[in-house]
Amino acid sequence: MNIVLLGAPGAGKGTQAQKLVEDYGVAHISTGDLLRAAVKAGTKLGLKAKGYMDEGKLVPDQLLVDLVKERLEADDTQKGFILDGYPRNTAQAVTLDSMLAEIGRTLDAALLVDVKADVIVKRLSSRRTCRECGYTAPAGVNKCPSCGGEMYQRDDDKPETIQKRLDVYENQTSPLVEYYRGKGLLKVVDGDRPVDDVYADVKELLGL
Repeated sequence: MNIVLLGAPGAGKGTQAQKLVEDYGVAHISTGDLLRAAVKAGTKLGLKAKGYMDEGKLVPDQLLVDLVKERLEADDTQKGFILDGYPRNTAQAVTLDSMLAEIGRTLDAALLVDVKADVIVKRLSSRRTCRECGYTAPAGVNKCPSCGGEMYQRDDDKPETIQKRLDVYENQTSPLVEYYRGKGLLKVVDGDRPVDDVYADVKELLGL
């Protein structure tokens, strides 16, 4: 099972990915996590990425491709992978197709977790994140259930910021959705329902 995971920030992609990881042993590859890990480890690619990030610049596409390629060659991706946060646009999708062909892998599906914008604004603005491990929980949870760290509201989880993020997502990702639709790989699930209901549909759509 090799899939690209699509959906706006707060659509619940991470939750669905985690359930697939637990049940099927596939690798969840988040480009945000990849970048942070590479920077923290001080790898050659990580140091390059840090240079751009320190200057407030976007990490170039080729550097992301190199990071993803390196990650896909790890042993734990042999049962499959879930790409989360990459590709973000059609140019990156075309590059990804070429890179997968190089390493003898193919995509099975592009899964879109679809949730209306107003639902996402409400959902994200009530989200709290652990300062230590990144665990997320609803407002009212002050201590991380995972590591005991302090929970706080990220700046990008405030309503006005969320709307800007959604606008960017819509502009970038709508063509990407059509790209995968055109390739016959797009699977769409309604994410505005209880997690287990969404997951049942995800498994059905992916033929699991």
